[in-house]
Amino acid sequence: MTALDAAPVPLRRTRPAPPVRHVHVGLGNFFRAHQAWYTHRAPDAAQWGIAAFTGRSPHLADALHEQDGLFTLDTRGADGDHLEVITSVAATHPARDHAAWLRYLADPQVVLVTLTVTEAGYSRGPDGGLAGTDQVAADLVALLADPSALVSTVPFRLVAGLAARRAAGAGPLTVVPCDNLPDNGAATARVVREAARLVDPALADWIDDNVSYVTTMVDRITPEPTADDVASVAALTGVSDSSPVVTEPFSEWVLSGTFSAGRPRWEAAGATFTDDVRPFEARKLGLLNGAHSLLAYGGLLRGHTTVADAIGDPGCLAWVEQWWDEASTHLTLPADDIVAYRTALLARFGNPTMRHRLDQIAADGSQKLPVRILPTIRAERAAGRLPQGGSRVLAAWIAHLRAGTSVTDVQAPELVGLAAGSLDEAVPRLLNELDPRLAQDGGLVAAVRREAGQLDGT
Repeated sequence: MTALDAAPVPLRRTRPAPPVRHVHVGLGNFFRAHQAWYTHRAPDAAQWGIAAFTGRSPHLADALHEQDGLFTLDTRGADGDHLEVITSVAATHPARDHAAWLRYLADPQVVLVTLTVTEAGYSRGPDGGLAGTDQVAADLVALLADPSALVSTVPFRLVAGLAARRAAGAGPLTVVPCDNLPDNGAATARVVREAARLVDPALADWIDDNVSYVTTMVDRITPEPTADDVASVAALTGVSDSSPVVTEPFSEWVLSGTFSAGRPRWEAAGATFTDDVRPFEARKLGLLNGAHSLLAYGGLLRGHTTVADAIGDPGCLAWVEQWWDEASTHLTLPADDIVAYRTALLARFGNPTMRHRLDQIAADGSQKLPVRILPTIRAERAAGRLPQGGSRVLAAWIAHLRAGTSVTDVQAPELVGLAAGSLDEAVPRLLNELDPRLAQDGGLVAAVRREAGQLDGT
């Protein structure tokens, strides 16, 4: 009897899970296809179990708990499906399990915290410091009253855990953010330091002395799995897995910084350690993530559903190539590297087995565009050029907001309101939300207005 003929059996461990020495925030598909996969493939994986916490919904934590943390990674390439069971996640918890969070952070055996919480998850204000939101204010009040209180924002969640670690005398720790923020190690350090200083200046000093931050660049396309993906994995393996992950063959992880108390041998699994992540980060943010945003907003407006659909549209492809020409001008990696990366991206985007939904990529544009698109626009304007490709990305975002349907953003109600009315008024209002200097650049405002008019149909 083959796997195709047999009834699926439950996915469960047959040997003990590795001991937890690594905690992750943001249990989701990307983490499982990336950080968990690198740890699973490290030669010392048996020493580095991960306890992973959800960002919001408890559903995935509960589902994976029933499978002992195991899940199937389905890597889909031109030569078919390659499936492997990832064993590095030793425990899963919903975000509300704050007692477990504090317990792990107070354990001297735990020496790493990684994060995949999206750009919006760091609670950063326009200047990069801690934002003045209602959630931030509520978390501050809660921790001032009780240092072990349940909080909702990532900076204060880390502060609560680090307070427990200091109280336990558990020693140094390394925080490794893995989201698409430039210089994400320093960005995380700043909001944590500011949050800690508001709660307890002495704790902030302890954090400065005992916590290190590593800057990273991450890259792997991981679309949301569908019911068909779950059924396909069961048919191919004969195992019942409620939460498989589908991903592409390509993966990249570049890290820079000091690990205070050890780490898995990720380099043996393909990770790159370097003194300077910035050239890799700029290449990925500008070329992959920038093109993703362009395809998301422009492709949705043209009736497409997935990245593969959009990049197969000659009009969308021409937009992407023009954007890449502008962004590539300001990258510092060798020209041959940039050409090879662009060629590889076209193949990755066009992979029909990766059903990467455009509406998923379109989420939180107000947080993503400033780091994916604005650096190139600023550099082009400084060089005396008016970037049509960059203007089109901003225009497509504005047209998406003006369409008013399926807008997912931390500032969605405000942005949709600003997008209403005439384009002459909406364009500068929305550019001002991204960066007030954009709204004061008459040439750029006019270019975005022209592009948005073509996309908006007004």
